[in-house]
Amino acid sequence: MTGTVSAEPGRVPGTVVGSTRALLACGVVAGPLYIVLVVLQMLTRDGFDIGRHPASLLSNGAQGWIQIVNFAVTGLLFVAYAIGLRRLREPGAGRAWVPRLVGVFGAGMVGAALFSADPVDGFPPGTPTGPPTSVSWHGMLHFLVAGVAFLALIAACFGFARRFASAGRRGWAVFSATTGGLFLAGWMSIFVLAGSRPANVAFAVAIGLVLTWTSLLAAHHLGRAREG
Repeated sequence: MTGTVSAEPGRVPGTVVGSTRALLACGVVAGPLYIVLVVLQMLTRDGFDIGRHPASLLSNGAQGWIQIVNFAVTGLLFVAYAIGLRRLREPGAGRAWVPRLVGVFGAGMVGAALFSADPVDGFPPGTPTGPPTSVSWHGMLHFLVAGVAFLALIAACFGFARRFASAGRRGWAVFSATTGGLFLAGWMSIFVLAGSRPANVAFAVAIGLVLTWTSLLAAHHLGRAREG
């Protein structure tokens, strides 16, 4: 069925069809799916230590296909969510470019699946401890696509914060801006405090926070779409 949504303040304008709702639902699922699969691997993969190893390293080893699939499926879900956001055509600043930023983040996760990070610091088992002495071409590309994806997601956080602020939704504006700021700080900490356990854990927590934000944001959009 097709629901018509009025253009009243705080409502999604236009017509929201079932396919658009399905695309928005992809955004609800994406973050929790990624988090759950990473946590399960953290608990079951020999030698993995979140204080030393980023989740990207889970793409290595005999069970590395699990994380590769995790990156790919989660990324595609985020791309689908971005398409759903674009279809909503919400009023306000960034209505065109903010959904594209979400799409860039999703595409970056797919890129992380295609280009795996190099084994490092004892993971998977048998890898020499300490920093790597060289970086492969796919390891370089992994860092590149991850960097672009993270920057896009941070920009999306602040883009949504601006949109919510202009709409008078202070809670969502603060939540979005705080999430973007904390994720940026967590990401920068792994460069400033390279090899530091607190920095690595903080970055992992920051990823969990930003993916929780994306899921709640998608649920928010899905709920508004269903108002029609």
